[in-house]
Amino acid sequence: MRLFLDAHVSGRNIGDRLAEQGHDVRALDREPELEALDDEALLELASEDDRVLVTFDVADIPRILREWGIAGRTHAGVILVYAIDHGEFGLVVRGIKRWLALYPEQQDWRDRSVVLSRDFD
Repeated sequence: MRLFLDAHVSGRNIGDRLAEQGHDVRALDREPELEALDDEALLELASEDDRVLVTFDVADIPRILREWGIAGRTHAGVILVYAIDHGEFGLVVRGIKRWLALYPEQQDWRDRSVVLSRDFD
């Protein structure tokens, strides 16, 4: 699966574990030249690169997804991490892997948004 990890989703502690499982992972914390991008530009970049965006940003991304839906814009998928601490790496990795097992093909994620919460693990 092609994934794009937002700034607060650790490339080292989460991205590397997912890459070891065979996933193609980009992580914003490893691409400092992209850190100035706003949330919409980040979703756009992930979509252009056909990557599922993994983010803790439950404040802005849902609003952007609604706006895109109304406008008929598509995205490559979003996993919203909710009510899990940024440092709970194992929990986040297990949750991502479970979602990816439910929707194992890249095209399964087209315009799909899911919530990864503590209850999902």
